[in-house]
Amino acid sequence: MSQPYYRRGSALNVRFNNVVGWLARHGFSIAGSAEMSVKGRKSGQPQRIPVNPHTHAGAQYLVSARGHSQWVRNMRAAGGGELRVGRTVREFTAVEVPDAEKTAILRTYLEKWGWEVDQYFQGVTAKSSDEEIAAAAGDHPVFRITVRS
Repeated sequence: MSQPYYRRGSALNVRFNNVVGWLARHGFSIAGSAEMSVKGRKSGQPQRIPVNPHTHAGAQYLVSARGHSQWVRNMRAAGGGELRVGRTVREFTAVEVPDAEKTAILRTYLEKWGWEVDQYFQGVTAKSSDEEIAAAAGDHPVFRITVRS
């Protein structure tokens, strides 16, 4: 059995993410970015990472461009977390979307965020065929999130 797909960010990308996370924590969102906190599955401590919440067909999603990352594994265990932009904190629950339902979500995600994440999609872009996007779906976990009132 092969390892699940995961692409580590470059040192420059890690620095960029640190800046985006810091900005979100202090109230500045870049194109809708936010800082997500999710409970660590092993440590139990909150783990923070900048994310690009994505709205498609009236629902909100979190897409893991880099694949089966630590935050994905933590989200599967925790079932939710928090999104923060400055003092605004929104708690949410999360349900993983089956691969068969991801094509349209991934296409619109790539339309909005492709400038930032195309490098992680191995040649798949918003202009790729439905079949090409569907073939990549298993490498990119997607969670439908519901913000708690």
